[in-house]
Amino acid sequence: MSETASAGSTAPAGPATLRADPGAPDSNRWKALVFIALAQLMVVLDATIVNIALPSAQQDLGILDGNRQWVVTAYALAFGGLLLFGGRIADLWGRKRAFVLGLGGFAAASALGGAATNEAMMFGARALQGAFGALLAPAALSLLAVMFTDGKERAKAFGIYGAIAGGGGAVGLILGGFLTEYLDWRWTFFVNIPFAVVAAAGAYFVIREPSGGRNRSPLDIPGVVLSTLGLVALVYGFTRAESEGWSDALTIGMFVASAVLLIAFVLVESRVRAPLLPLRVVTERNRGGVYLSLGLAIIAMFGLFLFLTYYLQIVKGYSPVKTGFAFLPMIAGMVTGSTQIGARLMTRVPPRLLMGPGFLVAAVGMLVLTQLEIGSAYASLLLPGMLLLGLGMGTAFMPAMSLATLGVEPRDSGVASAMVNTSQQVGGAIGTALLNTIAASATTAYVADHIGGAAGPSQQQLVRMQGLVQGYTSAIWFAVGILVAAAVIALVLVNAGRPGDGTMTASSSDPEADALEGAAKDGAAKEEAAVPVVMH
Repeated sequence: MSETASAGSTAPAGPATLRADPGAPDSNRWKALVFIALAQLMVVLDATIVNIALPSAQQDLGILDGNRQWVVTAYALAFGGLLLFGGRIADLWGRKRAFVLGLGGFAAASALGGAATNEAMMFGARALQGAFGALLAPAALSLLAVMFTDGKERAKAFGIYGAIAGGGGAVGLILGGFLTEYLDWRWTFFVNIPFAVVAAAGAYFVIREPSGGRNRSPLDIPGVVLSTLGLVALVYGFTRAESEGWSDALTIGMFVASAVLLIAFVLVESRVRAPLLPLRVVTERNRGGVYLSLGLAIIAMFGLFLFLTYYLQIVKGYSPVKTGFAFLPMIAGMVTGSTQIGARLMTRVPPRLLMGPGFLVAAVGMLVLTQLEIGSAYASLLLPGMLLLGLGMGTAFMPAMSLATLGVEPRDSGVASAMVNTSQQVGGAIGTALLNTIAASATTAYVADHIGGAAGPSQQQLVRMQGLVQGYTSAIWFAVGILVAAAVIALVLVNAGRPGDGTMTASSSDPEADALEGAAKDGAAKEEAAVPVVMH
């Protein structure tokens, strides 16, 4: 049984197809990884690169302060709301086709954004970027899932992918700073075009998607409508809470609508013959644990990116370029944790023993950063804190992303990959809104308590700066707790063994198959009545 289960889950794309010619397929897989990684870098850095350019774009296009948030929100709503749909489209059309189409659409939307002449054109371009990103991102991850099935190869491939997924945001800060400071804000959009063209051309000629993994089921239209509206309402609720407050009537209405729509979505998915999101994908213990712990970790991490950017620019007076370079140690930590620690140990130890300790190391890095003060030195406080944070996140992200798609039936790999992106996108929206609210409340309370004792304008400015730092550190304390919770969830829920040892894949993605297999084992045990069968 263990051999059957292992083969079924570690080679979902058909081992005969992949290994008929051992030379060429291996070479193509690694070439394909270059273009998949390039596309992933483009999507991830786009989330932060535009933030750096936003003040300049707002001034040039005459965007009102009240509408400024829609440059970010339009992207987040389209990307987060359409991810499950994009993942299923990849399963239906083919991952390579969805990947190339997503890249082409993203490039066209980026060109539109760079050429924008008014706010409506900018918002539309950002929404289109999000929509094509929702097609591209799950297709990229699911291509990795079906192309890299050998344990050691999979570890290396996901190590590279995890490092890019974790560190791409910081790369966006550096690149965005350079482009905005030395060229023009429009280049933060135009820079996506060469990325997309190279990745799409390379993917078209290099990627050979394994046969037999396409989902031929009819599209679940009610599931598409309910999931898209539910996720859009959820992401918009958190985005609005950040700007308008948690007690705002529309904010509350969005959360209520999201809950109703997503509950209805789950009910529909449990009843239709060809669901958009088969519940077996998320109810399997290991994948459920990964989605939950990864979402929590992203909540903590997105909040920290925001606060450290504010701290470095507002409190320390760093330029955008210098701020981007200040994040380099975090990128170095992520690359090291992902490619040197996670990738080397993933085939030797169970994923929970990388994820749990990884999140705890990141929490220690956050703990260091709770000691921030106005005069804190970069080398003695920020540097070690960011190194530990990057090292821990890189170590944890890589096995999490690999495990999230391991053992999934090939026809479901696109939507399983979309769930990884959904947990990240929703986690980012929650982290930005929740931790920003905590920081703002702490800052307001500190300033109210201390401003009365300030003698003059300079003293009052100092109190305000101290209030900002107090707000940042208060929110970072919450982020520490969230990372500890992510570690506990990973250690408790993720019970898979290391890849390739049979334990990793003992639980099928199909509960009915598990039940039949378990019944057969029980019957055999009763007949022999000699050695009890123990299932892990």
